[in-house]
Amino acid sequence: MTLKAVLFDFNGVIINDESIHLQLIDEILIQENLQPQRSDERQASLGRSDRACFHDLLTRRGRVVTQEYLTRLLIKKAELYALELEKLEKLPLYSGLDDLIFQVRSRNLNIALVSGAIRKEIELVLERAKLTEYFPVIIAGDDIITSKPEPDGYLLAVERLNQAYADLDLQPNECLAIEDTPAGIQAAKRAGMQVVGVANTYPFHMLQRLANWTVDYLTDLELERVQEVYLKNQCQPTAGEC
Repeated sequence: MTLKAVLFDFNGVIINDESIHLQLIDEILIQENLQPQRSDERQASLGRSDRACFHDLLTRRGRVVTQEYLTRLLIKKAELYALELEKLEKLPLYSGLDDLIFQVRSRNLNIALVSGAIRKEIELVLERAKLTEYFPVIIAGDDIITSKPEPDGYLLAVERLNQAYADLDLQPNECLAIEDTPAGIQAAKRAGMQVVGVANTYPFHMLQRLANWTVDYLTDLELERVQEVYLKNQCQPTAGEC
């Protein structure tokens, strides 16, 4: 087994904006004459797609939910999100992101992004952060109808990478996912991938029980050591030294 691709989550891995999302969801619920999120609902929304979160929140509050209704709310949220980012002098990107991307590219590994956020929000951040060129494949909440912890987004990323690079022949077990929530870790594992849990959103000990590797910060991730594990797993019993 060789490591061929690194798949990044977005919110909570690339940008520290979970609090903005929770605030905007509450604003929209209030605009819809509904109660804002309870603390348990806020916790449950982390790592899941906006569409899935709104669907569950509206259903619990007795609303009849259609896809058209959800799409309208998602468009409104994307507009509010853009306005919030405009207020910021500097995007709250996580420390170590640039160095990690450099590590990935210097080892000729492919990169993709797998998120439940809608594409407009993702592209806005990547463009402003000058990161667009590093993520040729983006799987956003617009591309799938399910949400993490379902594996569909990660499996679609493998499919899209193979479409983009004809000779890649990428398999899920040749991918490393970087996630910050239990839902995201479960999604990647269900897709057959190994996962680094970064303790940006949840405590280290909670992610450690779920992920293959766990780090406090992106700066702690030593990609070279991770690659060594993949190479060792590639060795067969009769292959001699590994």
